[in-house]
Amino acid sequence: MPTEKLTFPGHAGHDLAARLDLPAGPVLATALFAHCFTCSKDIAAARRIAARLSGMGIAVLRFDFTGLGHSGGEFENTNFTSNVDDLLAACQALDAREMAPSLLVGHSLGGAAVIKAAAQIPSVKAVATIGAPFDPAHVTHNFGEALPKIIEEGVASVNLGGRPFNIGKQFLDDVAKGELTPALTNLKAALLVLHGPRDQTVGIENASQIFLAAKHPKSFVTLDDADHLITRQADADYAADVIATWVSRYIDLTAPETPDLPEGVLRSSEVDAGGFLQDIFSGPHHTIADEPAKYGGTNRGMTPYGYLSAALAACTSMTIRMYARRKEWPLDHVSVDVSHAKCHNTDCKESGRIDQFDRVVNLHGDLTDDQRARLLEIADKCPVHKTLESGASVTTTLA
Repeated sequence: MPTEKLTFPGHAGHDLAARLDLPAGPVLATALFAHCFTCSKDIAAARRIAARLSGMGIAVLRFDFTGLGHSGGEFENTNFTSNVDDLLAACQALDAREMAPSLLVGHSLGGAAVIKAAAQIPSVKAVATIGAPFDPAHVTHNFGEALPKIIEEGVASVNLGGRPFNIGKQFLDDVAKGELTPALTNLKAALLVLHGPRDQTVGIENASQIFLAAKHPKSFVTLDDADHLITRQADADYAADVIATWVSRYIDLTAPETPDLPEGVLRSSEVDAGGFLQDIFSGPHHTIADEPAKYGGTNRGMTPYGYLSAALAACTSMTIRMYARRKEWPLDHVSVDVSHAKCHNTDCKESGRIDQFDRVVNLHGDLTDDQRARLLEIADKCPVHKTLESGASVTTTLA
C-alpha cells in the first residue's frame, strides 16, 4: 500500500500531520477517516481499515486532530467543534488535489464529528460510523473524579488510555452543544452504523439512537464481540470489508476498463479534453499522468518528465540489486533519487539547452569501500541510463 505523508493547516492554522493511503492501482474513490477521542491517525484500527479500503481502490486520508499525534497545537484548546473544523480543513486539502472525499469514516467521537461535518462537504455520498456516541457529551464520563475540578478551576489533567491530557471547561461547554439529531435528520448521504454490542466505552444504545434519528438510506451492522478500539485485526478487517461492500451501492468503484493492447504497447489516453490528465495503460497495469496546477493541470499524477526520471531511478535501483545479488554482497537496501532540469549546454559550439539528470544512489549494508565504488559504476550500466545517453529514434504514424 503506497502511503504519502503530508501536512495541511488545521482550524487554527497549526500544521496537521496526515497520511494518504493510496491504492496500488487506480483511485476509484477517496475516504476521509476521523480517529477516536485522544487517539491518533496511527491507531491500529485506523491503519488496518485504511489498508483494507485502499486495497479495494479507495484512497484514505487519515490525520491527527489538533494537539494529538504529530499535529501541532495544544489539545487543551480544542473541542468537538474544532474537530469538525479540522475535518473540513482536511477536506480542503483533498479538494486541492482533486480528490474530494465521497466517503467519511469516523471512529468513536470521530464518528460523531463526521456526521456533524457531512452537511458541509458537498462531495460526500456516504458516511460510516464505528462505535460512535449519539451524544458527543458522552465522552465526559471518561473524566471521572476530575470533572468537578474542570468545572471549578477551568482545567484539569485527566488520565485517558494511560496518558495525561489537560481538559478545559470550554471543552465541556462545547461538547454539550454537539447534539446530533439535526445533523442526522438533514443528512444528505447514506449512513452505515457499525457498533459492538459488548462495547464497554460507548454502549450499543448509542447506535440505536443514531440509526433511529437518521433517514433512509441507512444500515446497521453489529461488530459482535469487538471492543471499542477495534484492537483485533479480524474485527478491523471485517469492518473495512463491510464498509467497502456497502459503499459500492452509493459510490461507483468500477475500475477503468483496460484496453486490449498488443504485448509491449503502452497507451496514454486523455481523460478530459479541457485539461491534461491522462490514463496510461500497459498490460494489466494502470496509472495516471498530469501537469501541475500552475501549468493548467490538476496535479493528480506525475508529469511525463517525472515518469522519465522514475524510469531512470527504478532501472538504476534494479540494476544495482541484480549485480549485488549475483555477487552475494550484503546490500540491505538501495534507493535512488533523481532530479531533472533543462541546462545550458556549454559543450556545444552553438547555444542550446540539454536535459540534465542528477542521480544520487543510497546504499545500505555492510559493504566495503570497493564494493560501494563498484556498485556506483554499475549504476551507469542500467539500460535506461544507456538509452538516455545514447539517444533514441522515435517514429510517428497516424492511426
